[in-house]
Amino acid sequence: MSYNKKTNRTENIRRSIKNFPTGPGLYFMKDPSEKVLYIGKAKNLRVRAASYFRTQTELAASRGPKIIEMLKKVSKIDYLETETEVDALLTEARLIKDIRPPYNTELLDDKTFPYLEITTSDDFPAIYLTRKPRYKGSKLFGPFANSKDLRRVITELQKIFKFRTCKLNIAEKDTKRRFFRPCILYSIHQCTAPCGAKIDKKKYENSIRDLVRFLNSKRSAVLRQLKKQMNEASEKKQYEEAILLRDRIRLIERLDRRGTPSESLQPEIFAAEPQQALHKLQKIFKTDEPIRTIEGIDTAHLAGTEAVGSLVKFIDGRPFKNGYRKYRIKTAKTIDDCAMIAEVVQRRYKYAVTGREIWPDLILIDGGLGQLHAADKALQRMNAPEINIAALAKRNEQLYLKGKTTPLNLSRHSDALKLLQYVRDEAHRFAQNYHHILRRKKMFDEKS
Repeated sequence: MSYNKKTNRTENIRRSIKNFPTGPGLYFMKDPSEKVLYIGKAKNLRVRAASYFRTQTELAASRGPKIIEMLKKVSKIDYLETETEVDALLTEARLIKDIRPPYNTELLDDKTFPYLEITTSDDFPAIYLTRKPRYKGSKLFGPFANSKDLRRVITELQKIFKFRTCKLNIAEKDTKRRFFRPCILYSIHQCTAPCGAKIDKKKYENSIRDLVRFLNSKRSAVLRQLKKQMNEASEKKQYEEAILLRDRIRLIERLDRRGTPSESLQPEIFAAEPQQALHKLQKIFKTDEPIRTIEGIDTAHLAGTEAVGSLVKFIDGRPFKNGYRKYRIKTAKTIDDCAMIAEVVQRRYKYAVTGREIWPDLILIDGGLGQLHAADKALQRMNAPEINIAALAKRNEQLYLKGKTTPLNLSRHSDALKLLQYVRDEAHRFAQNYHHILRRKKMFDEKS
């Protein structure tokens, strides 16, 4: 690249950054072909993005050679605003796993963010920090951005609400509980010891209900009281007490550094046991060979605009991120989910028909009978070989199989259903993420 072209490119990027917002969000470094090279999060998008385009000497000292190498390839920067820094952190982790930019070396592993789990189906619910929640029978808060903070928060909350954090199986009808010796947490007044029948079920449930209400609330009243106590302790020169209260205030404020289970999706943590699930799928589809490769397909649009399709690939019950694909819908112009599904199927498997790619063992469509028929007809028009294809409808979690009009109702506890839900939900999430990026990108292009 000539000096003048490089200078013009850098100046154009600097001018575009001046229009960036000053709030939190994500920024996307892109090459001339729109390929995302790097995703980063920022407390202040404008300041953070501008910091990459300082003098060469400053960059070498602060960023290192790999970032300098990347910046030589960058032709533009896009951004995605978020409401909070926590949203930026959680979204960054998700998108890096999905898009896998070549210059992001962190967050590409299977690391997940933890939840605070309340085991509501137990007679005496326990509270845990977990990265592998129960499939059902529990209430989740999070995911949380910082596991260390969450551990400390649980410790502080336990002093107030005195819930159990043990793994004991405690049944209300167990009369032998009264002979059980509680752990030290009971002695130091941090647990009401349902294990030793020191509290009845009703009182314990009330305490858990208060905890849930506290976690769901703004907590402003509690914080005001603690701040008042801290100021009073400081005025009385009880500095150690004031410091303890200050730390407790900071921990409670960090309860808000979290996402929600529905918006900050981590579908991989709810996965079924792969081998059992795959074995059951082989029986359902009556195949001679094991079902090892599953590809899930979904679409997303907003009133027919910015329509996109997604494909996710699972091998042996686990996501294979290098096999993920995204498509901007080209031929299906109207609000027609079936036509969009057919387009994605045709574009995805055109190379498999000619023998240049391997067919999956199962194609799973997000939808019902209509979407299944659309995908099947697309395969027939391509003269595709016989292949297992099914659709999983969200409303009643019914599985539609090729050649059958009556859906299959699998048990909600079935490992096979859990795996299919994982594939379906992952395809849906991947499509939605791509769709949202395109919508935000369109808004960004209109403003610039």
